[in-house]
Amino acid sequence: MTSPRDVVFPAGRQALYEQNRYSPAIRSNGFLFVSGQVGSRPDGSPEHDLPAQVRLAFQNLNSILEAAGCSFKDVIDVTVFMVNPEQNFEVAWPVVQEHWGEAPHPTLTGIGVTWLFGFQFEIKVIAKLPS
Repeated sequence: MTSPRDVVFPAGRQALYEQNRYSPAIRSNGFLFVSGQVGSRPDGSPEHDLPAQVRLAFQNLNSILEAAGCSFKDVIDVTVFMVNPEQNFEVAWPVVQEHWGEAPHPTLTGIGVTWLFGFQFEIKVIAKLPS
């Protein structure tokens, strides 16, 4: 029996996803649904410096997008989760903008949370797969 889920794995991180029992991304009906990405090192541990954590989250996200044959330019919807946004927004957002690209920008939902399993920032996206 085959799986109805067309899973996308970035290079070198499949063991981490298997350990945590979720798919990094699923292709479906011309879209790519990417699980929330954090600034985790290859072993899954968090990068402690917030700007470095945000850059690493985007690096992890971009490796998944690339594995699916697309890039951040194909992202149409973004959800960002941030611990203590009152304190962390001004530090994290300039780093986000480094990766945002040119207009038109994707849609965005920002959510302040109290806990992200030791992380301060998480980004989840939906991208349109190239034809």
